[in-house]
Amino acid sequence: MEGRLPDIPKCVMIAAPHTSNWDLPILLFFAFAFKTKLFVMVKNAVFRRPFGGFFKWLGCIAIDRTKPNGVVEQSIQAFRESEEMILVVPPSGTRSKVMYWKTGFYHIAKGANVPIVLGFLDYRRKVGGVGPVVIPTGDIEADMKTIRAFYADITGKNPEKASLRTVASADP
Repeated sequence: MEGRLPDIPKCVMIAAPHTSNWDLPILLFFAFAFKTKLFVMVKNAVFRRPFGGFFKWLGCIAIDRTKPNGVVEQSIQAFRESEEMILVVPPSGTRSKVMYWKTGFYHIAKGANVPIVLGFLDYRRKVGGVGPVVIPTGDIEADMKTIRAFYADITGKNPEKASLRTVASADP
């Protein structure tokens, strides 16, 4: 384990890089080790019987990736209704390689007025944990430079599936 959770009641935590099915169970192990409750966005397919109740108990939130359905607004509302919440978002949105990270994590944090915490699993060094806190300024390109710099040397379980650590509106 590296780093420690910041002493803040609410944040969006990036889960990157996300390249393997092993990322979720290892993330949950780290949540236990850090003695914290995480709410994790996962694809709705994992909620099929008989495991749906188990994943909900773990803090998993079903996301239907096939259609835009207001996930950002729903997440902002959940922050407004919660006294404490760490919402974990894999910005690539998938374990497969994509050209750009989705911007939802940023818009959720900005809209909910909460910081972004840089969570990671570095399989090369066999460590995971918590990196710096980024306060979204509204200048996504500038904020992404800070985020990209942190993740530059972090290696996922399947490096060939790693997505570019940028968003469509930010310069690579």
